[in-house]
Amino acid sequence: MKVRKEHRFFMNVGISGDHLFSIFLMLIACNIILILGLMLYEIIRYSWLSIETYGLGFLWGTKWQPVPPNPEMPPSFGALPLIWGTLVTSGIALLLGVPVSLGVGLALSEFAPRRFTYIVSFLIELLAAIPSVIYGLWGIFVLIPFLQVNVYPILQSVFGFLPFFQGSIRGPCVLTGGIILAVMIIPTVSSVSRDVFAMVPWEQREAIMALGATRWETAKLVMNYARSGIVAAVILGLGRAIGETMAVTMVIGNSFNLFDSLFDPAYTLASIIANEFTEASSPPVYISALIEVGLILFLLSLAINVMARLIIWRTAKKFGGT
Repeated sequence: MKVRKEHRFFMNVGISGDHLFSIFLMLIACNIILILGLMLYEIIRYSWLSIETYGLGFLWGTKWQPVPPNPEMPPSFGALPLIWGTLVTSGIALLLGVPVSLGVGLALSEFAPRRFTYIVSFLIELLAAIPSVIYGLWGIFVLIPFLQVNVYPILQSVFGFLPFFQGSIRGPCVLTGGIILAVMIIPTVSSVSRDVFAMVPWEQREAIMALGATRWETAKLVMNYARSGIVAAVILGLGRAIGETMAVTMVIGNSFNLFDSLFDPAYTLASIIANEFTEASSPPVYISALIEVGLILFLLSLAINVMARLIIWRTAKKFGGT
């Protein structure tokens, strides 16, 4: 009886159960925006001391001295080597990982048998599920010794005339960090690109094959048709590479310097936070500077992911997908 009265009340005011359910779901979805806003507010609040102290100069500062050699000098912090290290390692990851990822996505959607596709797709998703610390351990005990002995000397002998391949060869370095990231972004880029290729209407394939095109020419048409989705997959991979912490921290060498050789150790925005946050007790601007580094990383990752989602939404709308 009580349920009937409530039902009659909502009917009288013109609100249906479906309408209430949709409002409830919208409120739940708005919580994500609220949580994101609160995170941004807290990061800005705790980094405000560093923002007031260094201003925009923090972005192009090249010193990181919590305790200066001269006690009379104030602490000095700058994020340019961190930004440089993040961009270079992410660029190496895209350069090495994107061609492999697109090849995997194209093979799974256009060339591989369906049963084989299921097996390989499962293995790719399994790569995405591996914790980053496992990648870091693999990098330390397997990848670094192999690259330092068998790959890096060859690279230096062939490309030694370039500044990026000069200097003494080290195992933990920027290039190793980029290679680790390349392996880690392959599941993300390949799975998104495979889904984008699958969105291409079969009518397009059938039309060009009816004109006598080969399978490779058909695959080129599919890639051209899905180019905006490919861009979105690459941007998502870039966001994954920029935000990676533990694996890069374990193999990049962790040295604050504005490097000019890929064989030099370095820091990224994420790795310096992981390494120094537990030690940043004094001075107070030290921990504030680290949180400002987190703010830069947060805004950069947010912008990249928003851009990728917008491109994916545009692609799905173009193809009539969801």
